[in-house]
Amino acid sequence: MREDRQRLDKWLWFARFAKTRTLAAKLVASGFVRLNGQRTDNAAKAVAVGDVITIALTRATLVVRVEGLGERRGPAPEARQLYLDLSQDNAALVSDGDNG
Repeated sequence: MREDRQRLDKWLWFARFAKTRTLAAKLVASGFVRLNGQRTDNAAKAVAVGDVITIALTRATLVVRVEGLGERRGPAPEARQLYLDLSQDNAALVSDGDNG
């Protein structure tokens, strides 16, 4: 795989969306992950900086933009640098629209 890309399951694990890489792969294989709006069940799918990942979790659906490719599974503050949470931006836009 090219240096500017990383496996989807590995990125989800580095970014701490799954406790293990195996669980990250199962999350993808079960159809709970979209890459740039397209559902994927391929854990080996390549992600790059700028890609948008939608993750359907038990209690929430998260939309994040890839800001970096990890080199390890570090602490949570390090993991948060790998993505920008677009879910928060969407919630703010919706609430602003309701107020006006």
